[in-house]
Amino acid sequence: MVFGIGLSVMSISALYLFSVDTSPFRYIGLATIRTLRLISTAALCFNDYRRTINFNYLNEKERMYAMSLCHKRCAKRTLSCLEKNGGIFIKLGQHLSSMSYLIPSEWTSAMVCLQDKCPSSSVDDIKKMFLDDTGKPLEDFFSFFDEKPVGVASLAQVHRAIMRETGREVAVKVQHPSLRNFMIIDVFLTKKILSSIKRFFPEFTLTWLSEEMEFSLLHELNFKEEAENAIRIKRHFEKIKRFSVYIPEIIWSEKRILIMEYIKGVRIDDHNYMLANNISRNEVSAELSHIFNEMIFGDDGYLHCDPHGGNLLIRSRVKTSQLRYNFEIVLLDHGLYRQIPLDLQRSYAKLWLSIINMNEKDMKQYSYEVAGISEDKFHLFTSAITGRNFASLKKSIVKKKGNNLNRIIVTQGFIMRLVELLNDVPRIMLLLFKTNDLLRSLDESLRTTYGPKRTYSILGKYCARVIYQEDLDKLYSKKVFGNYWNPFLAQYLFCIWKYYYIVASLYIYEWYLFIFG
Repeated sequence: MVFGIGLSVMSISALYLFSVDTSPFRYIGLATIRTLRLISTAALCFNDYRRTINFNYLNEKERMYAMSLCHKRCAKRTLSCLEKNGGIFIKLGQHLSSMSYLIPSEWTSAMVCLQDKCPSSSVDDIKKMFLDDTGKPLEDFFSFFDEKPVGVASLAQVHRAIMRETGREVAVKVQHPSLRNFMIIDVFLTKKILSSIKRFFPEFTLTWLSEEMEFSLLHELNFKEEAENAIRIKRHFEKIKRFSVYIPEIIWSEKRILIMEYIKGVRIDDHNYMLANNISRNEVSAELSHIFNEMIFGDDGYLHCDPHGGNLLIRSRVKTSQLRYNFEIVLLDHGLYRQIPLDLQRSYAKLWLSIINMNEKDMKQYSYEVAGISEDKFHLFTSAITGRNFASLKKSIVKKKGNNLNRIIVTQGFIMRLVELLNDVPRIMLLLFKTNDLLRSLDESLRTTYGPKRTYSILGKYCARVIYQEDLDKLYSKKVFGNYWNPFLAQYLFCIWKYYYIVASLYIYEWYLFIFG
């Protein structure tokens, strides 16, 4: 395996070295170091897992403890490798940190630091990129450019600047220049390492993760596309006018450079800021749920698929007739969006209502409709969507997840079966899983007094609205008109009654939560 990967990397390097922003020999040297670092880390982890799994333990408790230590060792090694390689490997680590429904908690907790702590690019490299991409030096654009980035992510970093022509304060998002140099090799290495996991552990297939990453990167690395996404979602929310959400104005974009309105705010999970500004964590959680359910189930069906803490700010505002709260949620980083088709919206809404109502018959039906899941695997699928073991899900979806959830699903072989299942589901469902899990993590970090109860109530209302609209569309398509007592009117009134019954029940439940906590 090592020889094959090494030979392939050398071949790719030879074909690519003449197009990179560095000398050929330095490029090949860096590519070789990155490759060897990744291969050695993978080999150490594979060997560690094999020894731990094949050891004869006295009891299950001893085995679980040994596996936990092995997870920690391997996660620590992998984290170090990803940080040193940088670029899309940081992105891979961020993906892993958001997959608490799939991989052991030792791994997700180790990788979570990559959401905020990413290596930055030098100002000299950024200036060179400006000159290469625009034909003009950076100084022609800005009268002031803060060399210290206000934020650094896996694919880009953001600097505060002042436009030379207008004097306007702006945020300048620049792609890490080195990404272009190593992207082809890094994607290739990611594919090879994840496919080799299948070779050593046939029951653990993660090739879908590398495929999804490769597809997503094609979109995320084009800042012109990000600008279009931001403009589109900004228009959508401005048209509705009932959400406390703000999307910064896009001023100018190139493929690797994006200039936008500069917004002052703090991370959405900054409890001290909310306390100082009398902002309710419960209302922030509820508004966050409204915003993302609108993107999933709204008329546009255009979803921001990367809502981690670094991409969401909160800022204090004065209440007005159009702003119902004393805060605004600022939505950043619009590189990864997906269009949710109407048919999927409707089936997905029905699936969620069946989960909330614990209707197993409907769960089976709509699991098949949204992802082609067979009846014998629907419990795995609903566990992936909700982030909980099906046994605990059957008791109540609104209860908090127990600390021993990960232990339960590992001992039951849950993870292995779930990985196999995810290899076959539509890729858009993988992004919905990721978005759901990131939103759950954000909600938990807010430490609301309601737990997940209110967010599921809000979700239920959006699902009911989608189904209500579908029922009306079906009725209108029949074009049945006549006297007031014909079947059309009866069915129309039934649709209205069914919708408002669900919504009223959920509002009553929210009032109950408000009064009794």
